[in-house]
Amino acid sequence: MTERWSRAAIAELFDLPFTELVFRAAEVHRANHPANSVQRSTLLSIKTGGCPEDCGYCNQSAKHSTDLGASKLMDVRAVMQAAAQAKDNGSTRFCMGAAWRNPKDRDMPDIVEMVKGVRQMGMETCMTLGMLSPGQAAMLADAGLDYYNHNIDTSPEYYDRVITTRTFADRLDTLDHVRSAGINVCSGGIVGMGETRGDRVGFIHALANLPTPPESVPVNALVPVKGTPLGDMLADTPLAKIDDIEFVRTVAVARITMPDSMVRLSAGRESMSEATQALCFLAGANSIFTGDKLLTTGNAGDDKDAELFHKLGLTAMGVEEQSNVVAG
Repeated sequence: MTERWSRAAIAELFDLPFTELVFRAAEVHRANHPANSVQRSTLLSIKTGGCPEDCGYCNQSAKHSTDLGASKLMDVRAVMQAAAQAKDNGSTRFCMGAAWRNPKDRDMPDIVEMVKGVRQMGMETCMTLGMLSPGQAAMLADAGLDYYNHNIDTSPEYYDRVITTRTFADRLDTLDHVRSAGINVCSGGIVGMGETRGDRVGFIHALANLPTPPESVPVNALVPVKGTPLGDMLADTPLAKIDDIEFVRTVAVARITMPDSMVRLSAGRESMSEATQALCFLAGANSIFTGDKLLTTGNAGDDKDAELFHKLGLTAMGVEEQSNVVAG
């Protein structure tokens, strides 16, 4: 397959003067998306903790010594109640995440019911359940799942510094299964894990050169959690937290290289200033997670987001607008 973006070209974007980069990203964004319109999504942990993977950033791993306990898969009715509340609070997309290496076949009937139930409420649906088999992806597609999230996390070169229990190729296999089933792909990663700018270039390069770029690209800033390898290593290191300007650069480069994708500000946003978030929106971010929690870490909250939207003159994207973005 012909490479859409070379690493050299992506590195040149990162190296542009900051204002030039943001200006270019804003131009690309406005050519492909409605200006000043931002999608609001809610993320619910439907099965928390006890995961056998060893992702260095995650407090849900059974291999890490955190205060988080393990729980069973939520009851379908409880998930529907949470979805209804999210819709009442203005979310148009409901994302459900389970701390699994991969779902068991016995879990799939309840998962399918959750997807169908949320869709009946008129919201977009997204699931993140770990690795999927082709058959499981087909079941989710038949249920009407709109998006499946499976992040590549970082560059191929830095990946094994973060995770050892599954490979970068494993991640790509699941994305292939999801795409083959006809489900939209949501895939991004985390910055601020001790990686270099070269790794951020490699991260964007891997996403932008997938056979079809992801329709949704979440960009997370690491939230160091005590008891996780990366949290313990980076929590007291002042230089570990990614610089705000470098974070905005990453958002801008993602927007330029993946012009049709929704670019989402995800974890880490609760610690960003309003000015940094405003720069991210200018640079092409057009989706956020709202609510008080993202799986197990804190988030800004609905009221704070409403104030920010008012201050910046942003409007919440409707489901019809979202559909047009994907269709286009």
